[in-house]
Amino acid sequence: MLWIRNQLVDYGIHETNISIFYGNSAAISHSKNPIFHSKAKYIEIKHHFIRDHVQKGTIDLQFISTHEQLADIFTKPLVEEYFNYLRELLGMILIE
Repeated sequence: MLWIRNQLVDYGIHETNISIFYGNSAAISHSKNPIFHSKAKYIEIKHHFIRDHVQKGTIDLQFISTHEQLADIFTKPLVEEYFNYLRELLGMILIE
């Protein structure tokens, strides 16, 4: 997302805050709270990178429930009802 943001600058589009929807509320709260936790002792470098951008205000992590994860339509086998629900959330229609 940061790379895409930098590419948009070339086209005159300046985005200051990128919203990323994530389903893990513990990870979101840890990214917003810089206090060291003993259970978070071995955090990978990429998570520190994300936390730094959250603190700078470049990235905004927002919670999204499991039932509204739009990426599931592209990554998981779904029952037809749930597939249709996600398809409608994407704004896609069925053409017959």
